[in-house]
Amino acid sequence: MNNAPIKLSEYEAISKTVQHYIDGARSGRGEDMKPAFHEEATIFGYVGADLLAGPIQRLFDWNDQNGPATGIQARIASIDIIDTIATVRLELDNWTGHRFTDLFTLLKVNGAWKIMNKVFHLHP
Repeated sequence: MNNAPIKLSEYEAISKTVQHYIDGARSGRGEDMKPAFHEEATIFGYVGADLLAGPIQRLFDWNDQNGPATGIQARIASIDIIDTIATVRLELDNWTGHRFTDLFTLLKVNGAWKIMNKVFHLHP
């Protein structure tokens, strides 16, 4: 087991990746989110009783239709890193009136952190 401390730069790099996602929510443009995600990333979560599941393009399409979330408030609640993998918990409030908790799994691909999966909870 590797007990070496994680470099602060890794936390900063992951935060920067997640910031692309937040910026895309704020702008209402899925294209602005894309740099955060691996091209084969997936999304899962419930919107009411309906399961939203599949390729990450579904998030980009929803974001484009939803429009800009200029009042969004975002806070990274946790980042956990193990060598080339990481998890992030992100709390989002006022995404056009909605509150979400997102859990991301990330993988360091060719030296860059990419979100591989987004699982979300839409708070009632």
